[in-house]
Amino acid sequence: MKQFAKKRVFITGAASGLGRALAVKFAEMGWRVAIADIHLERLAETRGLIEELGATTLEIECDVTSYEALSKAANMLEKNWGGVDIIFNNAGVAGLGQFEDITQEEWHRVINVDLWSVIYGCQAFVPMMKRQGGGYIVNTASAAGIVSLPQMSNYNVAKAGVISLSESLKTELASDNIGVTVVAPTVFKANLLDTIANAEKHEMGRSFRKQLETTKVTAESIADLAIEAIRKNRLYVVPQADARRAWLFKRLFPELYVRTITLLYRKRLWLFNGID
Repeated sequence: MKQFAKKRVFITGAASGLGRALAVKFAEMGWRVAIADIHLERLAETRGLIEELGATTLEIECDVTSYEALSKAANMLEKNWGGVDIIFNNAGVAGLGQFEDITQEEWHRVINVDLWSVIYGCQAFVPMMKRQGGGYIVNTASAAGIVSLPQMSNYNVAKAGVISLSESLKTELASDNIGVTVVAPTVFKANLLDTIANAEKHEMGRSFRKQLETTKVTAESIADLAIEAIRKNRLYVVPQADARRAWLFKRLFPELYVRTITLLYRKRLWLFNGID
């Protein structure tokens, strides 16, 4: 991370999960850590962890579905710290349900938090990064955006958009010395299920809960992989082996992949049971 001499990072969704893990990791490395979320009580807990490590922190109440809020955060960082080196567009919610049961309101909620927030974050910070001569963007997506499993259409669409945006920006911003990474995990220990309305009503929700209870993958391990990807300027972080296998299968045999998922869905033989 030597190219980031001023050591300034901005993380959305920092009140819990991957965002909190990232905040702690950067604090341990001696960075100044700006943390943003709408859940202020939990965000204060993250701030406490950072301060215990002796790191400088800036706590920002931020609704990531608002471009104005993210633009305000960017201006605050430029005023207080002279800019920012790395931004993590990490805030997110989950969405589940049969397509015909997902309301337009729920579509808007998931798309706004999971996709528009990333677009807004990039729009707010890229001009600053260009002015300062470079920087780095890390967008949190999901393997759902790659494998497109059933009963997750709104979530799949949002995360596929994050992946596509990251791929576009990786090439477009390279000449401006701005790197891009997209993180696409499957299930890891976090509170994502809390963001799903009536999760237990859905087959996918019940399966998702089982995975959360049994997975050995932690937010800290995902954070380590994201930081390593920054060091190597790598675009993709797909942490779990089952997701990497599914991604390869889909790329090599796209029609067979869809037929296989269809068969598994009809027989309710969930492809992702027992993730470790």
